[in-house]
Amino acid sequence: MKNLKIEIKWAIFFAIMTLVWMVLEKLAGLHGKYIDYHLYLTNLFAIPAIWFMVMALKDKKKNYYAGIISYKQGLLSGIILSFFIALLSPLTQWVITFVISPEYFPNVIKRSVEIGYYKTTELAEANFNYKNYAINSTIFAFIFGVITTAISMIFIRSKPSN
Repeated sequence: MKNLKIEIKWAIFFAIMTLVWMVLEKLAGLHGKYIDYHLYLTNLFAIPAIWFMVMALKDKKKNYYAGIISYKQGLLSGIILSFFIALLSPLTQWVITFVISPEYFPNVIKRSVEIGYYKTTELAEANFNYKNYAINSTIFAFIFGVITTAISMIFIRSKPSN
């Protein structure tokens, strides 16, 4: 378990960062008054998400591998980290849905029908609900984490000396 301490720590940090991001979105009105902009601005979450993944991989390199990490070691660490982030995703989504912004789903359902994105409220409800978001966030967290790791490790890995 000691060898997973860094991944677990950063998965918890990632979950906290996600919750803070959602509070900021709500305070900015993206879950209510400015919901039309949510679709676009929520994608900015990729910036801190990538940053946290890179910081976690650098932490693993520095504090577990004593500054020398291979691409394979970093990739494995990132896959494990992505797994833990994905494991926390349903809980994180539950807090977002039922504590931070319980009005988000009703607002986005109403607005998506008003603008014709969905023809009926039932169709919108089938997409915008806790279960769907929990499943999608879990899958996306893992896939995005692995892709981010695969790219980041090109730059973070220790280069062999000549």
